[in-house]
Amino acid sequence: MDKMLSKIEGSIGYLIFNNPEKHNAVSLEMWDATDAILDEFESDRDVRVVVLTGAGGKSFVSGADISKFEKERGSAEATKHYNARIRAIYERIDHFPKPTIAQVDGYCIGGGLNLAVCCDIRICSKKSKFAMPAAKLALGYPFPAIQRLIKAIGASNAKYLMFTAERIDADTAYRMGFVQSVHDESSLEQEVAKVANQIGANAPLTIRAMKFIATQVLTDPENRDLAKCDAFVDACFNSEDYKEGRTAFMEKRAPQFKGC
Repeated sequence: MDKMLSKIEGSIGYLIFNNPEKHNAVSLEMWDATDAILDEFESDRDVRVVVLTGAGGKSFVSGADISKFEKERGSAEATKHYNARIRAIYERIDHFPKPTIAQVDGYCIGGGLNLAVCCDIRICSKKSKFAMPAAKLALGYPFPAIQRLIKAIGASNAKYLMFTAERIDADTAYRMGFVQSVHDESSLEQEVAKVANQIGANAPLTIRAMKFIATQVLTDPENRDLAKCDAFVDACFNSEDYKEGRTAFMEKRAPQFKGC
């Protein structure tokens, strides 16, 4: 069985973790496949939004596949490579040039929570559960993972999750600001597609600029690329889409943006 699946529906690219018998635990091979799928979505101009989700209806992603530890993390060198690979994928999703949505249906625990927080938007079903159980397992989490969680829900909420290792429900996650909306399981996929299509209908150059600038706002000041921010804004105003947006507004019709 292929453990990573992808599909494109209109302007939405779906990246699906397909290891349901292990609650979508992820192996190194699956991370490599994730990278390849992201390559495809990044280069495809028709893909304007990426949705990450897990198969099976029980879990989003449950973290590392422990059954692969002996092969993938059996030595110090292998462990170092594994950890570096995961960090690179998380970083790539965090800075992906197109909007990303985590569609969470079920458990979102540990590494799955870290993956979800890399996405721009998180939407879940009412049955979903969230936790960072590291304190119950004597595990350490690296600086970037904790930094992203704090940026997403604030220091106090992040510390509560980390210190207590408590498993919270969807409504609590919503109140914390971890997820942006909660839906019935039966309508989750449709609601996520609705949001993704709404984003996909907007001007791609503007979305790209806003995504990049938003990441720069959350970057340490000494590492910000303000010149690139300005360049992305200039590209919006110099685009054919800008002309189309003005014309459509005057003609009282929906604009047809092409990303150029």
